[in-house]
Amino acid sequence: MNSVEVNHLTRNFNNFFAVNDISFYIPQGEIFGLLGPNGAGKTTTIRVLCGIMLPSSGSVNVLGYNVTRNPNEVKSRIGYMSQKFSLYNDLTPVENINFYASIYGVPKKERADRVKELIKMADLSGHERQLTRNLSGAWRQRLALACAIVHRPSMIFLDEATAGVDPVSRREFWDLIYTLASEGVSVLATTHYMDEAEYCNTIGMMYQGKLVALASPETLKNNLPGVLVQLDCDRPGDVLKLVSGQDGVINTTIHGALVHLTLKDASIETLVKEALAHAKITIKAWEVIQPSLEDVFLTMVSEQLSTAEIPVKEEKRRKA
Repeated sequence: MNSVEVNHLTRNFNNFFAVNDISFYIPQGEIFGLLGPNGAGKTTTIRVLCGIMLPSSGSVNVLGYNVTRNPNEVKSRIGYMSQKFSLYNDLTPVENINFYASIYGVPKKERADRVKELIKMADLSGHERQLTRNLSGAWRQRLALACAIVHRPSMIFLDEATAGVDPVSRREFWDLIYTLASEGVSVLATTHYMDEAEYCNTIGMMYQGKLVALASPETLKNNLPGVLVQLDCDRPGDVLKLVSGQDGVINTTIHGALVHLTLKDASIETLVKEALAHAKITIKAWEVIQPSLEDVFLTMVSEQLSTAEIPVKEEKRRKA
């Protein structure tokens, strides 16, 4: 069974297309990541899926309900958490969870046990009576997740939910998400952190409202067109100026003191080396490497900018 089915979703505001004809689905228990920069259309997509905003065209079904016809049914059955953490600072964690339990209609006789369960899950034992404003960002994040799942939703939407949290806390947060997914909960998470996307079963890369890639992290990396070279040299900035836009050079980026060159094929390596030697750029190390998701995304964006239209590169998956 699919928890989410999106077919040709478009959401426009007059002549601006925030989401432009995207399609994907999320099987039960899968973690699906929407990856892209600010303004790519990720939040608009989530708002439509949550029933907060109606689609301009296309169909969206969440947990078996059409969001256009039954938005309230969708809202009552999902969990939602954003980067702003919809918490009440003048309440304690226990009071926040109890408040959301009442909003979501959790029976009163079940609330005390559910609150205890979520306080333990969020590792807030010993802090449950503090005012929320006095909690650290990591504790507030876990509390916000506890509030979002107090009614045991089978579908959770996380919109930039880890923004502003340190890497260790982000990892601990994702451990909680993995636990929920193992219990059959489906998750859609938006992020612009490339390392977080590695935690997802499937990634949809968005750029300017379009879904430019859709596959598992490994498939995306393995299917990156061309050859990725990591170059250590004495003048990385000059390398970009020299080879960017040349025939056979798909993309060029700087990673710290290193240069990443995505080349059409191995034959281009010789031409690039000759050009660098002619410019008297000293090559300290030249290595063909496995691409990261950042390399994949930047290449996809480069292709998007260089062509009028880019087809969605989708891993073939059997529809459940």
